[in-house]
Amino acid sequence: MTANPHRERPSDEANSKQLAIARREGAAYQEGLRVMATEVADTGGTQQAGDYIVGFAQERAEGMYHLRGEGKLEWMEPEDENCHLEVSVSDAGDGRFIPYLTIYATLTKDSGEVVGPTRMPFVWHPGLYHYGANLKVPGDGTYDLAVKIEPPDFMRHDEVNGKRYAETVEVSFPRVRITTGRE
Repeated sequence: MTANPHRERPSDEANSKQLAIARREGAAYQEGLRVMATEVADTGGTQQAGDYIVGFAQERAEGMYHLRGEGKLEWMEPEDENCHLEVSVSDAGDGRFIPYLTIYATLTKDSGEVVGPTRMPFVWHPGLYHYGANLKVPGDGTYDLAVKIEPPDFMRHDEVNGKRYAETVEVSFPRVRITTGRE
């Protein structure tokens, strides 16, 4: 078995104990991602791309709360949307969710229709933080999913482990079976 080249090493910013705690947090997140992608969603999957583990899940379009002013949350049902697409991005070294990313997703139906690119905003979810949006797609069928992750502008701590997430990453999930509708 080879060592994970993305795994963090102890440094003056994070000792072995701190890194082990981060890996446990990442393992819990990865278990939540597995459940979302394989047990809850209609379809889903993951793959590693450079410093990232990129996952997706697809379900029927669903309602969500939107902030409409200080202390005012409003439940919004999907209108014309018939697909809810979720994207997860986590660190390939420790498995933890990565916040503050700019992510775009494009779905291309096997017949050639293209939906997107669509920005995937952060979605707070009680089971798994992720990025996602409701979309209007041409209907049930097979689609290619392309995910683009821009390099984040957040600061990185640690001279040993901090040089990461500096380039745009694009990931493809070919032949994804999409089931449309509304929950």
